[in-house]
Amino acid sequence: MTTEELNDWAYALKCEKAVEGLKKNGFDAVFCHSGEEVFHYIVNEAATAKTIGFGGSLSIADLKLIDKLKGMGKEILNHSAPDLSPEERLAITRRQLTCDLFLAASNAVTLSGALVNIDGNGNRAAAMFFGPQKVIVVVGRNKLVDGSVEDAVRRVKSFASPPNAKRLGLATPCATTGFCSDCDSPQRICRVTTVIEKKPRNTDIRVLVVNEEMGL
Repeated sequence: MTTEELNDWAYALKCEKAVEGLKKNGFDAVFCHSGEEVFHYIVNEAATAKTIGFGGSLSIADLKLIDKLKGMGKEILNHSAPDLSPEERLAITRRQLTCDLFLAASNAVTLSGALVNIDGNGNRAAAMFFGPQKVIVVVGRNKLVDGSVEDAVRRVKSFASPPNAKRLGLATPCATTGFCSDCDSPQRICRVTTVIEKKPRNTDIRVLVVNEEMGL
């Protein structure tokens, strides 16, 4: 077997364990083999939705769903769209809280089935657990953590926050050094940490665990 085949085999087992942990915690969890499979799953689930919110996640952006969903007549609520004013962005993030379908990724997921996220504003995290009629969370295999919630938080601050700060053009130490320094920068990206331990009672949330690297 090649290195790639062996990696796929090992990660598939981790993905399946994460799905098992998520299901034990009440989530609707699905193992997907590829981003293409995720694309078709989301398009199918979007069939009855009128408004679809995008949480600003690279995992979702890389799927290139927007044109497809617009072609289906859906209203897209994307606060990351270019040329928006701060007021327009804020209005869109508020509408995402009551959209028909909200699409996001999780910064980290433990194999025991907890979703861990760190936001600057908290809008993405908030919409993940309350408000939208349906939520789909995409989790690439690189987001899986074989350990505790604390290990997951460390994963986010070490591997996700610095490149995200760089991507957003923020003036934080990590955007320069690539390492978290638990800064007090006015543009600090790590301000709201959420842990979804069990499926929220009033939220239809699906977690798609993908045997492919997605996002940061």
